[in-house]
Amino acid sequence: MLALRRITPVILFLSIVMAGMAQTNKQFSAKAQERITKEVRHQILMLPYFGTFDNIVFQVNGYDVVLYGQVVQPTLKSDAERAVKKIEGVEHVDNRIEVLPTSPNDDRLRRDLFIAIYRYGPLQRYGVGSNRPIHIIVDHGNVTLEGVVDRESDKNMAGLRANGVPGVFSVRNNLVVPGKGR
Repeated sequence: MLALRRITPVILFLSIVMAGMAQTNKQFSAKAQERITKEVRHQILMLPYFGTFDNIVFQVNGYDVVLYGQVVQPTLKSDAERAVKKIEGVEHVDNRIEVLPTSPNDDRLRRDLFIAIYRYGPLQRYGVGSNRPIHIIVDHGNVTLEGVVDRESDKNMAGLRANGVPGVFSVRNNLVVPGKGR
């Protein structure tokens, strides 16, 4: 009986250690990670207030998701986190999305930049649909263009159009041409 009392705590300790090791050694498949990546992308694009002036990107690390980017409305930050947390298989969401400061001048620039880019003849095709591929991020008069365009000439044209808007301090053109990188 005395030997059983001594062994029971050891067995309990070992079972706790083994359970902890099973948790830390949890394997995830590439297929599961690919499914989570597709679902996160889908959930972000389906957010009702996600638009041209917001930029949300993410990184999937196993079953954890890190959200990055900039949004105009604070509710969009929390909506994105909530939508991603509901995805089957996601265990943790690290929300690093920045809420851009409220500024009437930045709002004016957003409107003027939208017109300069999306209503310019050669770039009009990018303005069709609800999920426009060129995202215009304005922070204190500094503009960043994010997204994907078909050609290098479209990328350069969008940058030139943004630079031509009065009141813009700087333009960082992060548009990507598939097959070309940044």
